Amino acid sequence: MANAPKPTTVKKESSSASNLFATLTIPICIIIGICVYKFIFGDRGNFIDGADPDLHETLPKVGNYMGMAYKGGFIVPVLLGMFLMVIVFSIERMIVISKATGKSGLDSFVKKIQSLLNSNNIEAAMAECDKQQGSVANVIKSGLKKYREMEVEPNMDTDQKCLAIQKDIEEATTLEMPMLEQNLTVIATLVSVGTLTGLLGTVTGMIKAFGGLANSGAPDQAALATGISEALINTATGIGTSTFAIIMYNILTSKIDKLTYAIDEAGFSIIQTYASTHK
Repeated sequence: MANAPKPTTVKKESSSASNLFATLTIPICIIIGICVYKFIFGDRGNFIDGADPDLHETLPKVGNYMGMAYKGGFIVPVLLGMFLMVIVFSIERMIVISKATGKSGLDSFVKKIQSLLNSNNIEAAMAECDKQQGSVANVIKSGLKKYREMEVEPNMDTDQKCLAIQKDIEEATTLEMPMLEQNLTVIATLVSVGTLTGLLGTVTGMIKAFGGLANSGAPDQAALATGISEALINTATGIGTSTFAIIMYNILTSKIDKLTYAIDEAGFSIIQTYASTHK
C-alpha cells in the first residue's frame, strides 16, 4: 500500500498565513479606497475655483478625471477598494505560483527529470528536485521516494507497485495544489461583484438625474449633469474592475494548469520508467 505523505507544519502555517492575509487585505483595501476618494479625488484643486467638492453646485475642472470620479458618489470608493483587491491578490498569487514553480524553468526541470529517469538515475533525479525546490519538485520527489521504496518491496507485483507510485503522486499533488488556488476565489468573486456594484452606482446616478428632471419648472441642469456623470463613472469603474479581474484570473489559472500538467507529465514518466525497467 502507498503511504500518504504527511502534511508538514510549514504547510499548515502557510495556509493560516494565507487566510489571515485575505482577511486583512479586504478591509484594508476598502479603507485605502475611501482615503484615495476623500483626500486625493476630493482635493479642492480638482474643482472649479477650489470650491467645496461636497456642495451640490460644485463642478470639477474641465478634463479633471479625479474630480469627475469624486462626483461619482459613495460607490466609487468601494469600487476603488475592489480594484486594489484585484491588484494585491494577483501579486500575492503570482509570488506563490512563482515559488511553486521553483528556481529554474519548469520545462527544463521536467526534461532533466525525464532524462535522469531514462538513465535510471533515481538519486540524481531526487537531488535535482532538492535543487529545484517548489511544489512541483516536492510532488515529483515524493513519487521518486516511493519509486525507491517499491524497488525493495517483495510482496507486490509490478502493476501493484506502479499503482502505489501513482497513488503517492496523487496524494502529494492533493497536498500541494490547494495552496496555489487559495484566494483565487476572491478574484473570481470580484469579477461579478465589480460589475454589479458598478451597476448599482449607475442606477443611483440615474435616479439623481431623473430627480433633476422631475423638479417643477425648469429642470435642474446641475443635478441632471451630476447624476449622469455619477452613473457613467460608476459604470466605467465597475467594468474596468471586472475586466482586470477576469484577465488576472485567467492568467493565474493558466499558470496553475501549467504546473499541474508538468506534475502529470513527470509522474507519468516515473510510472512508465518503473514499469519498463521492472517487468
